Amino acid sequence: MIISASRRTDIPAFYSEWFLNRIKAGFVDVVNPFNTKQVSRISLNPKVVDCIVFWTKDAAPIIDRLNALKAYKFYFQFTITPYDEDVEPGLLRHQTKDDIVRTFQRLSDKIGQDKVIWRYDPILLSRNHSVDWHFDQFAYLCDKLAPYTKRCVISFLDLYSKTKHNTQPLGIRDISVDEMRELALGISQIADGKLEVQSCSEKIDLAEFGIKHGACIDKEIIEQVIGAEIDIAKDKTQRQECGCMSSVDIGQYDTCTHLCAYCYANFRPQIAKANFDRHNPKATSLYGELNKDAKITERKMTTLKILRQQSLF
Repeated sequence: MIISASRRTDIPAFYSEWFLNRIKAGFVDVVNPFNTKQVSRISLNPKVVDCIVFWTKDAAPIIDRLNALKAYKFYFQFTITPYDEDVEPGLLRHQTKDDIVRTFQRLSDKIGQDKVIWRYDPILLSRNHSVDWHFDQFAYLCDKLAPYTKRCVISFLDLYSKTKHNTQPLGIRDISVDEMRELALGISQIADGKLEVQSCSEKIDLAEFGIKHGACIDKEIIEQVIGAEIDIAKDKTQRQECGCMSSVDIGQYDTCTHLCAYCYANFRPQIAKANFDRHNPKATSLYGELNKDAKITERKMTTLKILRQQSLF
């Protein structure tokens, strides 16, 4: 089983204490986002958890606690983008992007550059964010991060209905195919010889620029991290363009207080703040206490490792 922690919120930044409490308890309860009365109980037994994939924009709160995960294998998807407080207000409340860069470097030094993936996503264009602006910013970050990772993942902003509402004051516009190709060419040239660039959940083929379709829950990376082959299929719950393998996400929507305007996982900032305020690090669910009439279903979990029988002769 692969644990995703999490596409829906930043567990390392905001909920690392809760997560490590769940590791000690050996299970976590995940509330159905469409029916809060339905709860899945997920085992966190290291015998069935093959790998944990962390998603974060600030790993500082969990770095010094990683020794508690000695029984587990894991890697990080670490997003660092160049946007200011108008786009990522919560992230920069108490620190600068250079602080976050140093956190990335420190994490890489601790667990290895193979286990820290840099995400430069989403790429957005607006009255304040041009193609050339991205080239300048990407070059600066690439210079700082390339010695600490082997891969950069890019994606272009998808304007869902909720992101259209939350980004309205920023003047964000759709990115044309020509602009995607221009961005891909420039980013590829900047990264050339420093790190590999992959795209995430994109229909457009950027192979001519040396950018192949990637996956965040990546079979190849997982097998390298855990030192074993796994039997795993594509995640059917993700959109067609997503190349991720099947995983179990233990996060909850509307709980991330980075409050990034482009985020698809928050409906309104006020809701995310309210859910964060009622979070209990000792609760079995990230949301807090379960409904009294909640139906808890224990999900059957098994290892994905391919166990090869060895001959005695």
